[in-house]
Amino acid sequence: MKRLIALIMTAVMLMSIMAGCTSTEEPAADAEKIYKVGVVQLMQHVALDQATQGFQDALTEKLGDQVTFDVQLASGETTNCTTIVTKFVNDGVDLIMGNATPAVIAAKEATATIPIIGTSVTDYVAAEAAIVASNEAPGANVTGYSDMSDIAAHVELTQKLCPNAKTVAIIYCSAEPNSVIQGNQAEELYKNAGFTTVTLTASDITTISTVVTSACDQADVIYIPTDNLFAENMESVKNITEPAKIPVICGESGMVQSGGTASVSIDYYTLGYRAGEMAYEILVNGADPATTPIGFMTAEDMELVINEENMAAIGLAVPEDLK
Repeated sequence: MKRLIALIMTAVMLMSIMAGCTSTEEPAADAEKIYKVGVVQLMQHVALDQATQGFQDALTEKLGDQVTFDVQLASGETTNCTTIVTKFVNDGVDLIMGNATPAVIAAKEATATIPIIGTSVTDYVAAEAAIVASNEAPGANVTGYSDMSDIAAHVELTQKLCPNAKTVAIIYCSAEPNSVIQGNQAEELYKNAGFTTVTLTASDITTISTVVTSACDQADVIYIPTDNLFAENMESVKNITEPAKIPVICGESGMVQSGGTASVSIDYYTLGYRAGEMAYEILVNGADPATTPIGFMTAEDMELVINEENMAAIGLAVPEDLK
């Protein structure tokens, strides 16, 4: 009997030791592996810069000195995106992050095997060249996070900041598919809210001044969705809209910081950070981009951003319920 009790106690002790060795923590990265990550960013402006930084910070926090980044700017040129990602493929990077739609498309066209994470892409399905098969099951080597903004919230913000406005000019770059999608949605939502709308588009940087000036002449308020061309040139927009006393409701906070009036916006650093967490799961834990759903920011991720300096310059006061 004593021998049986001793055997049982020994078995219990062994099981306890084994249980103590079991960890609920996420698997550690291969200590010998240095992960090479290529980052192609379409152009330089606040939102894209923040997304790239968030992405790098997420991976660095998890991998430390086991990850290296090759960050390249494409200066707004799709041909540069192609050149950059071709070099990444030749260098044998472990993963490519494409920041903005043309960057992700270029990466997808360059490789069918290297995992690709996208960020600052509004619609992965409807975008030019349909980046993924569906948001739920991307189906290839590409997944990522969407920066889809809440346009209905922007319409409501317009009503609160500009209660006497009747006409809204919706302006964006006609060469950016995601901007076209948002522009069409904005037109419908503003009309449904009782506004008269005027849609004006710029094809490149040389047409921005003409478009903005025309918008100021025709409307009481301007709406610009998330748009890379305009985000990069908000100083030029401000130089026209402020003297004209025309408020500019923007698709994201970086545009407000650079001269717009207000937005209900996602935080692009957080967007990039979450894309970085997704990249970690692919690199270290073997997650498959083909079955990793596209990530979306939620209403809880949105924040009101108001440029009070701009408000003062155009003669508007911040409503009490927005302070």
